[in-house]
Amino acid sequence: MIEKELQLTGPDGVIDAVLFISETGKPLPGVLFIPDIGGIRDTMRQMARRLAGEGYTILMPNPFYRTSRPPVFSFPRKPGDPATTKRIGELSAPLTPEAIKKDLALYLDTLTSQSTTAKGKVGAVGFCIGGGIALRAAAEWPEVVGAIASFHGGGLYAAENPSSPHLVLPRVKARLYFGHATEDRSMDPNAIAHFNKALQEWGGRYESEIYEGARHGWTVPDSPVYNQPQAERAYTKLTALFRETLI
Repeated sequence: MIEKELQLTGPDGVIDAVLFISETGKPLPGVLFIPDIGGIRDTMRQMARRLAGEGYTILMPNPFYRTSRPPVFSFPRKPGDPATTKRIGELSAPLTPEAIKKDLALYLDTLTSQSTTAKGKVGAVGFCIGGGIALRAAAEWPEVVGAIASFHGGGLYAAENPSSPHLVLPRVKARLYFGHATEDRSMDPNAIAHFNKALQEWGGRYESEIYEGARHGWTVPDSPVYNQPQAERAYTKLTALFRETLI
């Protein structure tokens, strides 16, 4: 596995990114890997590296480049801690739908233009805030993105928000997978129920399920709520999705 450190010229600054490619240089299906609010770090690199080993070319960008280069946290993240909450707000505030669309255009162009990325549709996977970004990728580029997965995605349904990610569903053609946490304030049972209703009305191919006993962040090894058995189940779902949809 080869990891290339990239610096992309983004719409609002320089974007650090990591490209994971096969040592053989063989063109492989492309995947956009969108990290959680902690951004690019060792844990996310390990997760992306493992997925790349299944036979994919992977691009992992820093979505929070408008606020910070990696590492985006200079202190340990602690749920409920005022400093953590403040930092999350600083990182997420610039990510308006318009800004995300501009960024995604660059991410997808970078990924699909690589000689190591096979022709055909690409996939996207997002964690935490990255789940909604992945869904927007499928909506804005339906002819490019063939499948997306979201794990413990926050704010996927927000009825009072005119920019709620669920509103982009009518433009999506990709196959979708959503893995939800339990006791997740960013996506509570009521929000999940309404989101599932929106998915049903959309009518495309999807799966949306709750991982019992898994808290927000359960798939990420450096999270205090990391749940290895459920994380492995999520990984199995992810690899099956891409194996069945990306050629």
